[in-house]
Amino acid sequence: MPPKKLPKDVNPCGVFANNELDLEEVDVYGFDYDYTLACYKPCLHDLLYNLGRDRLIKKFKYPENISKLEYIPRFAVRGLHYDIEKGLLLKLDSFLQIQLESVYRGLTKIPDSEVLKLYKNRILPIAYVEGQSKNHQPNAKAKMVQLADLFSVPEMCLLCNVAEYFERNHIDYNPEILFHDIKSSVQSCHPIMHEIVMKNVGDYIETNSRLPEYFKKLANAGKKLFLVTNSPFSFVNCGMALLAGDKWRERFDVIIVQARKPKFFTDDSRPIRLYDETTNSHVWDRVSKLEKGKIYYEGTVKQLQDLTGWRGHNVLYFGDHPYSDLADVTLEHGWRTGAIINELTHEIETLNNVNFKRNANWLQMLTQLIEEIQDYECEPAQICLEKWQSERDMLRNQTKMVFNKQFGSVFRTYHNPTYFSRRLFRFADIYTSDITNLANYSVSHTFYPRRGVMPHEYISYFM
Repeated sequence: MPPKKLPKDVNPCGVFANNELDLEEVDVYGFDYDYTLACYKPCLHDLLYNLGRDRLIKKFKYPENISKLEYIPRFAVRGLHYDIEKGLLLKLDSFLQIQLESVYRGLTKIPDSEVLKLYKNRILPIAYVEGQSKNHQPNAKAKMVQLADLFSVPEMCLLCNVAEYFERNHIDYNPEILFHDIKSSVQSCHPIMHEIVMKNVGDYIETNSRLPEYFKKLANAGKKLFLVTNSPFSFVNCGMALLAGDKWRERFDVIIVQARKPKFFTDDSRPIRLYDETTNSHVWDRVSKLEKGKIYYEGTVKQLQDLTGWRGHNVLYFGDHPYSDLADVTLEHGWRTGAIINELTHEIETLNNVNFKRNANWLQMLTQLIEEIQDYECEPAQICLEKWQSERDMLRNQTKMVFNKQFGSVFRTYHNPTYFSRRLFRFADIYTSDITNLANYSVSHTFYPRRGVMPHEYISYFM
């Protein structure tokens, strides 16, 4: 059989569409800050991990020996779920199906047989994952917590390191308490992390010379720009000065810090405050208009829309978290949305590798062969089928592990999109690895989603 032609390389700087988006209709561009405008170097994960680990010892009185547990780069990927009852870190696909061979207690992989014994099924009930009752009301407590942003990656590593320490030293622990202690420790260290980063900003934030050019391109086209971030002003100011110069504030029509997303998108009555830079506090006066060059904090998206008139599909907002940043603005307010997914660079480089392409293509063809032959009951066919299935299992693991040895790709399980992808595709009209990739397109460009082949439209390679 002639070899199948390998696909062309994917552009790592491309912008990918889930939904048709015409930039001609967009008058207002909004941005998150962390991992959207500011992309951090890997050393930030080491910093957050170390700060959280030390706080576990000092505040929560965890054993001193955990100070020896070091951060493991590339142990976890974002989008994983932690089962707070069973103490397991795992990956789910878009059908809420557990990806076997990728379930960990601490740093130890759990055998598939034990996973199936614990869960009774590979597919989990939606109430178990999302905390919804049968009538889809969010009144039942979820047993799973999804870790869907890049700040959660060091949290996951610390969680697994400490759990492994407890397991190996036969120390009894409660997985839910461990999770909340670690989450509290890492998140409470963010102010300390901010201070450290501000003193050495170039050591932690990737510079991006194209960012000022992109802002200028949008402004010259008459577009309005705004920034809504959960980070404090001093931290944002330091990072944006590095990225876009000391006069970066002049590039934005509205700047809102300490927004407390997702509450910024869901609350109705929390007032927008004017920030006083001299006192690092708010002014008590009521905000009746939003002025360029001034800094505001808290508030709600309803007030932002009422004070500016920026509404609906004329607004395009970029963030890195498909749910906290993008879900409510697209579902409730009709904004268009873009996701900045830094991991795309690594994922696409892996996809473009020739060996990966060959393995992925042969895996697809082998699966079709198995599908064709599986109903033949003669002995030679069954012997061949067994060999092919064994080879398929080997190839599936190989193509998984090249992305991440423990959990595979952020976007795919063995063959299905991940739960993270499900949310990304639902809540983001477009996605890309870096915000300045948009500078490669005109401000009137239309992004078209590719026509995917549905199962009933599929024609076998062998027919």
